[in-house]
This record gives sequence, C-alpha cells and structure tokens, in this order.
Amino acid sequence: MVLLKEISFDPTPKLKSSPIPITFISFDRRKNECIYCGEKYVHTLFTYQKYCRKCLSRYLTGIKDNNLYLDAHYSMNLKCIDHEIRTFKPQVIQHCCGNCLVVLLFKQTFEYIFRYTDLYVNCYNNVIESEKDCKLCGKSLYQGNDDYIMKKIKLCTDCYLISSEYIESPLIKKPIPIIYLPWWHNISSCNACDLDLTFTTDCQKYCRNCLIFYTGCRYCLTTNIIFGLTTQSRCKKCKRVKGLLPSIIPDFTNILSGNHELDNFLLDLRIQVRYDNLKIDKFLDEIKNINKYFILSEINLTIYSMCKYYKNSQSEKIMEWIPYSQFTNIREIARGGYGIIYHATRTAHFQNSESVILKKFKNSKDTSRYFLNELKSYQYCYEIKHHIIRVHGVTKDFKLGEYMLVMQYASGGDLHNWLQKNFANITWNKEKLMILWQISEGLETIHKADYIHRDFHSGNILYHNNSLQERYKERHQWLIGDLGLSQPVNITSSNNEIYGVIPYIAPEIFKG
Repeated sequence: MVLLKEISFDPTPKLKSSPIPITFISFDRRKNECIYCGEKYVHTLFTYQKYCRKCLSRYLTGIKDNNLYLDAHYSMNLKCIDHEIRTFKPQVIQHCCGNCLVVLLFKQTFEYIFRYTDLYVNCYNNVIESEKDCKLCGKSLYQGNDDYIMKKIKLCTDCYLISSEYIESPLIKKPIPIIYLPWWHNISSCNACDLDLTFTTDCQKYCRNCLIFYTGCRYCLTTNIIFGLTTQSRCKKCKRVKGLLPSIIPDFTNILSGNHELDNFLLDLRIQVRYDNLKIDKFLDEIKNINKYFILSEINLTIYSMCKYYKNSQSEKIMEWIPYSQFTNIREIARGGYGIIYHATRTAHFQNSESVILKKFKNSKDTSRYFLNELKSYQYCYEIKHHIIRVHGVTKDFKLGEYMLVMQYASGGDLHNWLQKNFANITWNKEKLMILWQISEGLETIHKADYIHRDFHSGNILYHNNSLQERYKERHQWLIGDLGLSQPVNITSSNNEIYGVIPYIAPEIFKG
C-alpha cells in the first residue's frame, strides 16, 4: 500500500451524515446502561444489539427532515394513541413515534446473527425476505435458500465501502496505517490480543498493549482503526476531526518513556516489525473480490485474523517501554564495570508473572551511548536467531531517574560457574559438543548481524532452562549476553580504550 493523499471518499454513499449526534448506541457492547441518560439499554427484537430507548426518542424528535441517516429494520403500532392512525410504516425512522417504535435491527452496528422469536414470526420472515435485496439501492444480494446466509446480516458492497490508507503521524514522523469501516465497530476487546480495550470517550477506545486505536463518528456511525500513535482521527464521510492525545495522556507513561531518542527507537521497531506484517493489501484484495454483499460477522473475523497476524508475527522480537510499577521483589545480584544487575518479578495485566533481569548502567539518568548501543545490538542480533539473550524492553526508576534494560532471566547462571559445578559429570559426545555448537551459533548470529561482540568470555555465556517442549530444550539453552560493548564491523574505534575482561584479552592489545 502506498501513502495516500487526501481523497474524497464516502463509505456509505446512500446515507447522510446525521445533523445531530447518534447517542442511543454505545461504543462498548458490554455496557448495560446508557452513558448519556443512565437508562438501561434494551435489545433490538431480532438481534442482541443494545440501544437506549429514551435517547432514541430524543433523536427522533430532533430530526426534522426526510433524509436517510440510519439503515435499520423497524416496526411500529400504526394505531398508537400518541399519533394519528397510519396505514403504512414511515420510510424514514425519524417519522416514527418514539413511544411505539420497535427496532428490529440496526445494520450499521456490528452483530453476528438474527435471533428468532415465536411472537413475531411474520415480522421475522418479512425481514429475512427483505434482506434478499439491498434496501438502500435495490441491488439483488442473495436469492438462495441457504438458511445460514439468510439469517446473517448482509451489507451491500455498493452501499458499504471499506478503505484504508497511510497517514503521517506527527508524533513519530512516519506513516501509520488506518482502516476505515463503514459501520459502528462497538467491540469491547482488542482485535489483535483480546485484551479489554480502554475507553477514553464515548467514541474512542484503544489497546494499551498493541497501540491500536478505534475511533467512531457519532454523526455517521463509521469507525477508524488506527495502528499506531497519532494526534487526531478524521471521519472519512463527514470530515469531522477528533483529537486523540488529550484522552490518552494519563496513560502515556505506559506507552512512552519521555526520552525522545529512546522513544523513536522503540516506535520504529513497531513500525518495522508489526506494520510490515499487517497485510492490509491482502485484506483489501479480499474485500474487492466480494461481488454483491459481505456478511458483517465474516468481515470482522477477517479483521480479527489480520490484527492477530499484526500482533503475533515476530511480536516477541519487539522491545517495548515497560512501566517500572510492573516490577516487584527487586534485589541486586551482581555488579560489573558498567552497571548493576538486579533480579525482579514482572507482573503485567496481560500475562503471567515471570522472572526478569534489570540491568542498570552507571550514570544512566540519560540514555548513554552504552545503554542505547546494547539495546540496538540486542535487537539487530535477536532478529536473526534465538541464540541471544532476549531484551524485553526498557524501564525507568522514576524515583532515582535511572533507565534499565529489562532482560530474559537465565536461571542456570553463566558458563564459568556451570562448568565449575558440572565439569566432572559432562562428556564430549553429548554435553560439551552441544554447548560448543550453541555458542558457535550465537556468535554466528552476531556476525550475521554485522556486529562484533568485543567482550566475549564464559561469564557472558548463559544457561537458560526454558519451558519449551522436551525436544527443543537442548537446542536453545545456551545463550550469549552482554552486548553492551559490541559494535558494527564497519566502525573503527577512534579512541585508545581497552575493552573486556583482562584474562580474556589478547596480550598484544596491551602493547598499545
């Protein structure tokens, strides 16, 4: 997909943008009470869609024209005492009486399937029959007898148009993808990771874990899915713009560090790894190949699968900003030339507790060259093979103002200590060759990334007894760590500093 300039596009060309907000439908399908008036939601007759009867009545009173704003099936008591006796159902919903109106279903709101009720058999059959043709443009949709298709909500491909584009984010100075949906996407959990969404307004929500934002327009009942940080969202139909930043500033400490150089690096990783795997082009190609109609529930499953791929494809390779509040039981376990090593327990709302290492560099109140160098070295090397200690991300102790790397905990310690304990019990034909093989693969990983370790010794070769299946345990148990002194092979040091641990430094280095 290419970066698109602003293009005039109407996702629902047969419907008008409402002159007043449509407040009777929640953006959170789990809600049971209206956020505007406090009334309990009621269900539409033939689906489980929720709406507020009181706010709907107010909406009908506020609309004075004959334009078509809502695509809905509805019924009413033609002999209601609150209005004159009618011989036919009004063509637009705003001409109905709020007291006797019965909403059968909203086509612009996500729902899976019709629900059958014995009390309204004739009405139910009439709706099923009417769904064979598009009620907006009259196009034939489905004339078959497949009960599964007949009982699904179908949207005409000429009247409901899905699109996407990349927009330039003023926050990260890079393009981010957006999908424009022509319906009210009132889901409650993230399409990518299934975590509960954080609702910031009555028409905005986002996933803290994936940084996916969902913004709805209450004048058009459309939804934008934004994959990344930006400052605003614009409705593709009515062009109204809503700001995003004010509503998420309280959670910014869970997303960004506040350090410009560090945040640029972490956000670039999201773009490089996740956005490239989003497969929006494939999604749009599938939409274009749909001839007459699409079934809303099936399109949502396609979006779900696409977002899952966005989240899962190489997701463990992405470093992230991790709030310091997620760490408990912090204790110092080692000190080195450039910093201090701590063991800690990490607990996040979306995963189980795990043991991690916190590596704090000396004078780390700013992101020093050693800190960023180790961060980048781990990332570039870890992208190739899993023979390098994983860095989960970065955190900061705000009380002390110091940054730390959050790293994988190698429970078995380093090779030096492991050999001291086990040397007499290991053999060449199994353990020793396996150790050498895995060490060589770790070095190969570093060299394939065009890096040189520059501090390679037995104290930086770590034993990780992981929880993978038995046949994979030996394959990944020896990992290389401490890449803080590594550098790209094409960079020549201009200073006279000597790096490394003295017993492992070649004698000629000391000659100057």
